[in-house]
Amino acid sequence: SGSLDTLPDETVLVARCRDRQRVTLATDVETVLTHLSPLAKQSLSTTTLRRTSSPTVRRPSQTLQILRLREILLRTMVLVFQNAFRLTTRRFFHATPPVAAIDKLTVTKLAERVNLKDEAVLVRVDLNVPLAKDDVTVTDDTRLRAVVPTTQFLLDQGSKVILMSHFGRPKGQVIETGKNGRLTPVVQPLSDLLGVNLIKTNDCVGEEVEQAVADMKSGDVLLLENTRFHIGETKNDPELSAGLGKLADYFVMDAFGTAHRAHSSTAGVTRHMKLSAAGFLLQKELEFLVTAMNDETMRPRMAVIGGAKVSTKLPVLEKLMDQCDAILLGGAMI
Repeated sequence: SGSLDTLPDETVLVARCRDRQRVTLATDVETVLTHLSPLAKQSLSTTTLRRTSSPTVRRPSQTLQILRLREILLRTMVLVFQNAFRLTTRRFFHATPPVAAIDKLTVTKLAERVNLKDEAVLVRVDLNVPLAKDDVTVTDDTRLRAVVPTTQFLLDQGSKVILMSHFGRPKGQVIETGKNGRLTPVVQPLSDLLGVNLIKTNDCVGEEVEQAVADMKSGDVLLLENTRFHIGETKNDPELSAGLGKLADYFVMDAFGTAHRAHSSTAGVTRHMKLSAAGFLLQKELEFLVTAMNDETMRPRMAVIGGAKVSTKLPVLEKLMDQCDAILLGGAMI
């Protein structure tokens, strides 16, 4: 609410994050709370929040998020980083339970168990890269480079590699260009990184796609169109999952950033596979989490959390509060 804007410029709280350029942090939560107006304190401690200028009640989900964030802030010490202290940042995500997760089948073990030569392998990757204003140029190819190790390994096995990914949030609509559009902008950069002539389809399921898979030869790489062009993707639609399942007998999950979502291309499709395995990227992240979150010699332990969607970060933050000495919040969510 507007009452939270009474915070002075030198203080930063989650409630005051419209100014994303501000980097000064309060050294402790109590300092922040002393600057809150009585009305703001009251609104943070009640279960029904109202705007200061109208009697409109906030949605329960908004109220819950604010109350849970307040609890997180009160239990988390906020540190100021300056040049005197360096930290190699890693992304922390929730993995439950980490030890059990790391025992899952990996792509290396899959190749040991099955002869993948001439076999079609469906690989879920994350090609959701940022584009320049021309809607064509990829401005950061980090996620494209992350695709290479697993893809190259499968090509070395003589497999036919089928890559699939979402791109933005088209919400079931076919959008030709832009950050929610077709995957066309990544074709050439990814082809250059892999050293192959990447072929892209105009859909991710259907007869045309199935024929394209049938025409593949050992060492070919096929890129399916944006999976979120289908409204059923984010709903884990059984029909879409079955359509994806027709394309291969083996599935490799290598999109760590979307592994927590039960979508057709991440979860539903696995029901139609002979075997499913973790790619090198997913394996690396899980191994790091197991070490970082279970090795008590790694103290003090700090987590750096960013992103845009607060609601999806709350369970992670609550889990990390019990395992970390400090948590830094950043990104668009504040």
